[in-house]
Amino acid sequence: MHREYHKWWSPRLGRDMELLVFGHSGVPVIVFPSSQGRFYEFEDRGLVGAIDYKIDRGEIQLYCLDSVDAESWYNRNVPPRWRIARHVQYEDYILQEVLPLVRAKNRNPYLISLGASFGGYHAMNIALRHPDRFTGCLAMSGAFDMTRFLHGHYDEDVYFHTPMHFLANLSDPWYYERYRRNTYILGTGWDDHCLGANQHLARLMGERGIPHRLWIWETWNSHDWPTWGAMMREYL
Repeated sequence: MHREYHKWWSPRLGRDMELLVFGHSGVPVIVFPSSQGRFYEFEDRGLVGAIDYKIDRGEIQLYCLDSVDAESWYNRNVPPRWRIARHVQYEDYILQEVLPLVRAKNRNPYLISLGASFGGYHAMNIALRHPDRFTGCLAMSGAFDMTRFLHGHYDEDVYFHTPMHFLANLSDPWYYERYRRNTYILGTGWDDHCLGANQHLARLMGERGIPHRLWIWETWNSHDWPTWGAMMREYL
């Protein structure tokens, strides 16, 4: 399997950022790690290996990102306003630094975001916010309301980075025109503690006419890596 390691100083984050690329061609997939996870998490947990045949056949190319969750949502040493501001910087890093790398290496017209657990939030949030850049999303066991990390703080950035909030009031036809061209998949399980969050978001997307699929698995301990690997084999 083709594997590349990349590291550079991010001017938007003011620190070194690392990522791994798996595959030589195919649909590019931006992979977000779980809570405070690292860029090598999906490789270490066996999820890259779970779809190695698709990668080797040139169907899928993974770009596994590092996170800054410990500096944003989980950083209890800074005020809530700084936590959401750091997340906004992280999105800017992805859009202005990671995606140019993706497009320099891969001219496939499609682009998918993917993540599990906390990474499911990142994947769905950026896909819904930028439907002109991301043509699909696979969010596995995602939790989508980040206000619980902010202790009552609420501002415009919080609103626009909480999918249930900005979708509830969204009326701009520019977004809906692009949503209808894209593919959004929510994967969860009946015993998943994030089941309710996925049902809530799916219901809201249905009410807004956004094409999507909600798949609820009957696996045991569905909020775990073996189930997420199976979901990747099924839906990617």
